[in-house]
Amino acid sequence: MTAPRTRLALLTPHRVEASHVDGLVAAIRRATAAADVAAVVLRLAPADERSLVNLVKRLAPGVQEAGAAVLVACAGYDGDLVSVAARGGADGVHLDKPGEGDLRDLRGRLADGRILGAGGGESKHAAMEAGEAGVDYVMFGGLYPDGVAPDAELVLARTQWWTEIFETPCIAVAQEIGQVAALAATGTEFVGIEGGLWLDASADLGAIMAVLAEQAALRDAAS
Repeated sequence: MTAPRTRLALLTPHRVEASHVDGLVAAIRRATAAADVAAVVLRLAPADERSLVNLVKRLAPGVQEAGAAVLVACAGYDGDLVSVAARGGADGVHLDKPGEGDLRDLRGRLADGRILGAGGGESKHAAMEAGEAGVDYVMFGGLYPDGVAPDAELVLARTQWWTEIFETPCIAVAQEIGQVAALAATGTEFVGIEGGLWLDASADLGAIMAVLAEQAALRDAAS
């Protein structure tokens, strides 16, 4: 039996703005050509809605032409992120550390088929609440806007727990290439990688894909 293949989700740095677009478009083009990328999470800097919409319109086409989904995140933005995603042509919205009721509200407003994802809740309770709210995926790990990331062992433990019990897909985020194998071994649907692993022209995404292929082969052999 062939086990489902773990795919990649690319996470941009936080606070992306217009001056970053050209470099980011080039990096996304390289990454999607070199790896099996399922989604890109655009972490935008707060701005007015029109500016955010224009930013998404500039970044989204290159991602979508490669067959990947575009998810919009904007920590600290107090406007309408669903409107930004819809007007910008994005495939969905990602929310970190959602407040009470936020996800259920967004789920209702994203009834048109757009994706809703949640991260930043490393506790089991927060993850289960996100699942109950109807998110399309939960994310464990990843840099917070202040540059802090949860402990790698905690991310691995939460990923193992989630994939063993729940059907909602999971993105498990690796801060470095040495963390990819253990995360993929859990059977998670997606491994997320921070910008340090894919933004630079010298980034070795082939090595990451080789790790994912090796883990898939091991799961196939065990199934």
